[in-house]
Amino acid sequence: MLLRREHAVRLGRTIKRTLTTTISQNDPTTTSETPQTAPPPPDAFTEEFLRNQIKVTELQRAILGFGSSLAALVNPRRHDMIACLGETTGVPALEAIRRQMLSSDEGRQILADRPRINTRTVDMAALKALPESSFGHQYVQFLEKHDITPDSRAEVRFMDDPELAYVMTRYREVHDLVHTVLGMPTNMLGEVAVKWVEALNTGLPMCYGGAVFGAFRLRPKQRQNYLRHYLPWALRMGKQVHPLMNVYWEKRWEQNMAQLRQELNIEELVIV
Repeated sequence: MLLRREHAVRLGRTIKRTLTTTISQNDPTTTSETPQTAPPPPDAFTEEFLRNQIKVTELQRAILGFGSSLAALVNPRRHDMIACLGETTGVPALEAIRRQMLSSDEGRQILADRPRINTRTVDMAALKALPESSFGHQYVQFLEKHDITPDSRAEVRFMDDPELAYVMTRYREVHDLVHTVLGMPTNMLGEVAVKWVEALNTGLPMCYGGAVFGAFRLRPKQRQNYLRHYLPWALRMGKQVHPLMNVYWEKRWEQNMAQLRQELNIEELVIV
């Protein structure tokens, strides 16, 4: 009888230990012997994106995409509608751009650093003081000549993935740099040409839309010039230029513009 009672006590203790261990393993407040690695804190871009993010359902995304495409078609200068269109229709292309960036050292560094291009992060006065032949000096000249600012780019709001949101932000912020290195003005003719280069270089649907439908808004004389000179040049550049999203432009400010164009396989448009 005594042996049975001792056996029952030992069995009870064993069951208690087992239950205690099981509860401890499933209790999120219990600290295990192996220290858990805390997730890294969000970077400045991710924090800003999450503050401004507007979460939408797939149905809402489709409605936004359709509505913004119609608005942009009616008025190509509705930059807010073009921005919305890019965010709601460009995810597959942005994923392809990210894969392309991850395939190069320079692209991976951009994704790791997540640099921004605006007047808070770039010293425009210092760029202007660079030699006239430098990329940085000519970029500031471009901004001043066309009376534009890098602070005018819309924030990304309707995307889910912070990294893809950064890729879209990067595309927007380097747009004027692409204008500069291609030597294209900001009038409708120059914008359509740049959109063709960007479309073929990035695969973004909104770039194709801007290139195709923007051409219909050209005046007759512009259209003739476009078909004879700008379009053939833009199609050729779009196919042969180095992936523009893989360029760490901020590290090229002091580079000679001619050398940069040669490196990126860019030929200036020359109209005789």
